[in-house]
Formats: sequence, structure tokens, C-alpha cells
Amino acid sequence: MALVRIDRVQPLQGTRVRLWLTTGQVVERDLAPFLVGPVFESIRNDPARFRDVRADAGSLVWPNGADLCPDVLIWGGPPPQDEPAQPVAGAPSDRPTSSAS
Repeated sequence: MALVRIDRVQPLQGTRVRLWLTTGQVVERDLAPFLVGPVFESIRNDPARFRDVRADAGSLVWPNGADLCPDVLIWGGPPPQDEPAQPVAGAPSDRPTSSAS
């Protein structure tokens, strides 16, 4: 099974983005919880720098070298191992869980 990755990104209001995935699905995410640490300081504090985001090799990247893992943005963590790939529709904390059989 091919990994689901980010094909295209569009910055929205604040720290929200619209992501086009390699599956053809489109999801929106608020990146605020992920913009932590010194490498993200200028991105957090300058809307123009935030809008410099682009999709590269399936991830989100900025010109200053900052990047975000696609699995965290798509799945809220690593993709589920026991389910077909289905990106979550809500925030990363809305990641579905599977029940043990």
C-alpha cells in the first residue's frame, strides 16, 4: 500500500492550511499546535512567512528549513497499521482508534 502524503498546500486564515493528499482527498488542519520551538518562531509570528509554506516530497516545508511530518498532519500520528488508509476528517486529536478483536 502506498503511503498517503501531501501533494499540495494552501495557507488559509491564521495558522490553518488546506491540504490536498495523494489519495485525492482534501483536508484542513490548524498547524498552531505543531509550530513549536525556535525554528518555527518566525513562522508563528509573521503571517507572510507562514504563507511561504509549500509541499515538498509529501511534507510541509518552509524556506528557513522548518518542516512538518505528513503522518502527524494526516493521521495525528503514525498511520493505523490494521486499517485501510483513511485520513482523519477533524483535528489531529480526532484520530480514530481501532478496537482489539
